[in-house]
Amino acid sequence: MSNRLDSIDASVFEPPAEAVDFYVESLRLLNESGIPFLLSGTYALGCYTGITRPTKDLDIFCKVSDAPRILAFFKAKGYEIEVEDERWIGKVWRGEHFFDVIFNISSASLPVNDDWFREVYEVEVYGSTVRITPPTEFILSKLFIQDRYRYDGADVVHVILKKHDEIDWHRLMTAMELYWELLFIHILNFRFIYPTKRDHIPRWVFDELLERIQAQAELPPGGIDICRGRLLSPRDYITDIGEWGFADVVGKGLEERHERKH
Repeated sequence: MSNRLDSIDASVFEPPAEAVDFYVESLRLLNESGIPFLLSGTYALGCYTGITRPTKDLDIFCKVSDAPRILAFFKAKGYEIEVEDERWIGKVWRGEHFFDVIFNISSASLPVNDDWFREVYEVEVYGSTVRITPPTEFILSKLFIQDRYRYDGADVVHVILKKHDEIDWHRLMTAMELYWELLFIHILNFRFIYPTKRDHIPRWVFDELLERIQAQAELPPGGIDICRGRLLSPRDYITDIGEWGFADVVGKGLEERHERKH
């Protein structure tokens, strides 16, 4: 079943005027490629909540196996491509304009797979009808983004507020099995922000996570000091790993940057 959403007037996202033609052509070619993809980020947030904010790029999600195909397709069309990080992201460039090709939640290693394409949400934007990230997967894509410079918790609670009845909570719980405490933090955040809307979170979800907290409280502390902070922010917890002796849980370099290579 397809959920067709109202067309988006892309001007509300205040794209740079000189970039609009690039966005129009990029989405047209993505559709032409026949490779499954999802438009996410600010565009999906706007569809689900009506919240809009300026954006200077497109976030395109695809399966891990399809990322090389998308990049190769655009390279054949004369675009410049870049594998920014083998673990999760590539880029397609034309001049100074680009879109991201994202295939993994890098810090947690949660790859984009067929589950992301089970639900169909479509919208017309920049003249093309495209699929956007479903509410469940949109939330999954935002849970780990919280550092000194960017925090997407507000996006999470806003989508829960507006789309709670369309979220696959079983799917979300399964995907976050290893990181259930982080999911619980966002759920508590929602309950704090919207105290009269607590019933938007199924009671069984809250009870299950609370039971895990109680069971965990009976365990002795682990024998290895671990800092999981860099799942959320690669840069804000460098001291913990580099100086304080905590074990890291992500394979990121201590001086990691994401800038275009020239």
